[in-house]
Amino acid sequence: MRVAGFGEPGGPDVLRPMEIATPEAGPGEVRVRVRAAGVQPFDLAVREGWTPPGTPEGFPRVPGNEFAGTVDQAGDGVADFRPGDEVMGNCRLNAYAEYVVVPAAAVTAKPASMPWEVAGAFPAAVMTPHIALEEMGVGAGDTLLVHAAAGGVGAVAVQLARIAGATVVGTASEANHDYLRSLGAIPVAYGDGLEERIRDAAPGGVDAALDGAGGGALEVSLKLVRDRNRIITLVEHARAAELGVRVTPDKRSSARIAEAARFYEEGRLRLHLRATFPLDRAADAHREVATGHGRGKVVLTLPEEGRDDVA
Repeated sequence: MRVAGFGEPGGPDVLRPMEIATPEAGPGEVRVRVRAAGVQPFDLAVREGWTPPGTPEGFPRVPGNEFAGTVDQAGDGVADFRPGDEVMGNCRLNAYAEYVVVPAAAVTAKPASMPWEVAGAFPAAVMTPHIALEEMGVGAGDTLLVHAAAGGVGAVAVQLARIAGATVVGTASEANHDYLRSLGAIPVAYGDGLEERIRDAAPGGVDAALDGAGGGALEVSLKLVRDRNRIITLVEHARAAELGVRVTPDKRSSARIAEAARFYEEGRLRLHLRATFPLDRAADAHREVATGHGRGKVVLTLPEEGRDDVA
C-alpha cells in the first residue's frame, strides 16, 4: 500500500511517498481504507524523532494519529462494524496510509452529513478538548479562558464549553476575533496588556484555563486562575509539574468522538479546515502546520479505491 513515511527523523523533507506491506486485521481489529487523515503537531514531533509511548521503535515510520475511511476488513470477534461501514477514529501512528488497522473500539461511525475531509480531522480535534474540559470540570456558570482559541483544538474547546453552559474568553490575533465571536467566545488580543484585557472581558474572574499557546499566555493564566488544578497546558509539558498545572491525560475513547459527532449533526459544533493536501504532499502539510498560523485543521486526502484523483 502507499503511505507517507520516513526512514530517518528530520525536517519535513524526510517525509515522502513509500510502499509498504498492507496490514491485516487481527482479532478484535478492523482495517480501514483511509479517505482522510488529520495532520497536527503530534505528527511533527513523531517525524522529528519522538516515539509515542506504546509504539514500536524502528523505521520506516508512518505518522498519523486520526483518520476517516471505510471498513474493508473486520477481525474475529468484531460485532459492531462490517465492511462498507464509514468510520473515523484514533491511533498513535500509521494513519498517513491507504489502510490502517486499529482495535474496533478505536473507531466510531462517521455521520453521513460529514465530509470526508472534516471527518479525517475530527477525532483528535475533539478528543483533546473533550478530555481537558472534563478533567477541569468546566460547566454551567464557569468562565473558561482558552489560549490559541482559533486553532483546531481551541475552536472545538470553545464550542464544547459553550454547549456545557460556560462563558468563554478566547485569545487570538485580531484577524480571528470575528470568527471567535461566531463560535460564542469573547475575543481578546495577544500582546502586552493581555492580563488586563482578560480581566476586563471577565470581570467576574476566570475559573479555568486551557493553554494552547504557552509562554506568556500560560504565565497570565497562573495569575488569573486561583486553582491550578483547573489549568491544563497543551504545549508546556516540560514545565507543567514545576508550575503545578496539568497536562491532558490519555483517556481517549470512541464514545467521546461519538458525542461530539452528535453535536456536529445537531449543528452545535463545527470544524474549520485550513488546508487539504493529497497524501504525496504530506511534507507540505507538515510545513503548513509548523507555521503555527491560521485557524482550523490541516488534512491529507486519499482517493476512493480504484481512483487516482484526490478525494
